[in-house]
Amino acid sequence: MADPLIGAEPAYDLDDEYRPEPEPIPQPPAWQDGSFRIGIHTSIAGDIAGALDSAAKLGANALQIFSSSPRMWPRGGSRIAEADAARFRARRAELGLGPLVIHDNYLINLASPDRVMRTRSIQAFHDEMVRAVALGADFLVAHPGSGLGTDKQQAIAEIAQGMRHAARGMKLGGLRILVENTSGMGSAVGARFEEIRAILDQTGDLPMGVCLDTAHTLEAGYDITTEEGLESTIGAVDRTVGLDRVYVLHVNDSKTPLGSRVDRHEHIGRGKIGLAAFGRILNHARLGPGLQGLAGRAFILETPIDRPGDDRRNVRALWELVGMSVRQAPRAENGFSMLKAKVKAKALTPRTRRGKKKRKSAKVKR
Repeated sequence: MADPLIGAEPAYDLDDEYRPEPEPIPQPPAWQDGSFRIGIHTSIAGDIAGALDSAAKLGANALQIFSSSPRMWPRGGSRIAEADAARFRARRAELGLGPLVIHDNYLINLASPDRVMRTRSIQAFHDEMVRAVALGADFLVAHPGSGLGTDKQQAIAEIAQGMRHAARGMKLGGLRILVENTSGMGSAVGARFEEIRAILDQTGDLPMGVCLDTAHTLEAGYDITTEEGLESTIGAVDRTVGLDRVYVLHVNDSKTPLGSRVDRHEHIGRGKIGLAAFGRILNHARLGPGLQGLAGRAFILETPIDRPGDDRRNVRALWELVGMSVRQAPRAENGFSMLKAKVKAKALTPRTRRGKKKRKSAKVKR
């Protein structure tokens, strides 16, 4: 008897089709939850992960760091060991800090007419991006540079081209490059918002944005000390670079007056901007994290630390300006200060201990 299955066509069932699982929709990071993000620039001296603990101890929920010495060209390998980078990323997750902002090296000048200097700057900026990606940073803030007497439009073109060259072949992931406005000292580019817009327009498809510094803004001639002046400045920003591209504000008072073109930072409320003006800036509907603002926009302090505790007091001043009491704001560690910690670390260095031993032995000989 013939097998009835031979030659029979099996029934086709749509459920048998293989359908790959769709890629999950990326969720926004926790720091984009609409809460105020107030941070401070912290030191990486000793252990880079220690910068995270310093921010938390100062009562901040965001931070900015350098990824290497800001006033020296890197010697030898400038990359961060993966073990250190992984430890940094894990500790940041534990502390819930964000966004993480990295500021580039002060020596970098992508607009330099000196070919050697510009080549070195492009390589250094590339290294900055490599370290930022390794650490899982959200933003890399860059000073535009100085044309040193060359035509402003040529300097702008050099800056944009330098950034494109530095990023060539890189996978930046979630990293975004932010161009910072300047006070306009010398032949620095970026004192006018139109100049920053021109850089953004010429950087191609790089993920770009803007960092606005309050002290630089005043020093460049934008009066943000009055309600009318602030509105006018915000309008100028929106017409040129667009407020939706301003991801970070450097919150610094200024030692020098309106239009001075001299970059000198001061403690919050003690400079030419003043406490009342900072209250308007932080609580402005279009600058804060509310419906008219931008979720996750960070207010980062770069104020001086003249005495132990200045850093903690400046962080607390911002929280108070946005109406957050000591109980509501992230808890700071009483008595902690980066200046105090730095002095303590210096006192414990082997060199210091050897010096003490030598002085002690010298006294014995006498």
